[in-house]
Amino acid sequence: MNEVIEGLSTHTAEARRLLNVPVAAGLWLSADVANQVTEQPDQLERMAQILWEHDLCCYTLNTFPYGDFHHERVKEQVYLPDWTSRRRVSYTEQCATILSQLLPERGEGSLSTVPLGGRMNPHGPEFHAVCLSHLIQFAGFLKHLYETTGRQIRLAIEPEPLCELDSTPALTVPIFQRLFEMAEARGCEATVRDYIGLCFDVCHQSVLFEDMSQSIDLLNRTGIRINKVHITNAVELTDPAGNAEGREALCRFAEPRYLHQTFARFADGQTKHRLDLRPEDICRQPADEFLEAAAWRVHFHVPVFAEQLGPLRTTRPDLCAALHRIALLDYAPQLEVETYTWPVMPGTADTAESSLGDRIARELSSAYDILNDIGAA
Repeated sequence: MNEVIEGLSTHTAEARRLLNVPVAAGLWLSADVANQVTEQPDQLERMAQILWEHDLCCYTLNTFPYGDFHHERVKEQVYLPDWTSRRRVSYTEQCATILSQLLPERGEGSLSTVPLGGRMNPHGPEFHAVCLSHLIQFAGFLKHLYETTGRQIRLAIEPEPLCELDSTPALTVPIFQRLFEMAEARGCEATVRDYIGLCFDVCHQSVLFEDMSQSIDLLNRTGIRINKVHITNAVELTDPAGNAEGREALCRFAEPRYLHQTFARFADGQTKHRLDLRPEDICRQPADEFLEAAAWRVHFHVPVFAEQLGPLRTTRPDLCAALHRIALLDYAPQLEVETYTWPVMPGTADTAESSLGDRIARELSSAYDILNDIGAA
């Protein structure tokens, strides 16, 4: 809890002062912190007081990581416990209850969560059935929370490359259709459609080389609500075989803490993938087929203000396209800038040049610029 308070009162508060505009803090509370806040109401009051003192609000929580998201090695463990586990359900219920007490009267909030689980982790044959059943129960919990508190909180399942939900047309839409069919059979389809939706993380869908407008159109046509949008950028390397400088730069992004799923797209539109970014795969000699792709994209959240990172590109054009399409929806998803990789990002370990609060402010300012360009701010 002390780390949460420290982050709010230093980095987030500094960003608020630098921007001099209203700022909402998107918080992550680990399971241990959520238990502490639940068991000790004074801790929640302490958090609310810090938000008030620094002129901050909070309308969304990141309930994706359950344990220590800043451990030396997170990788595939970030998807555990998955949505078959009662621990995942209980933790998310705790966070929803906490958020309901931070929101203003009649406020709306969101919780982002794991894409059911990671495909690299072992699952039983009933995995999807159990996950979807738990989601239906959780929708009922959120509806009851709204009826008793007046605060409406929605769940935002966050697809991610090589997880149970990743590709919008191939996995996300079919699984949601199955969820809606199960809910209809139980007489609660309207509740599930209202309370269970997506967190559309632009970085994740860009890594898969999706067309942002087409994906968002498909979600809209099939009645899958986007409850939250992560304003994020991925890394792109064009012409991997011929771009030795880019490959060398990309080696610096291969680090041991987070999983950096890497996708390659070839001239014929086909894609291949590797579970993680490894230096030995980047400069493999002799070059294998993966190196002969037209472009690679890597799941590494890089600054949203950046279009280039030296010889590397970012997927900022996808971010602009996604926000343009989101602005046309007949409802307003909640927006969050999510650049969590500062501690492992090449060139930013030394904070002498700029503080974390300064970097956060620059990220938010860049997001505001895009939204102002499309008249959505």
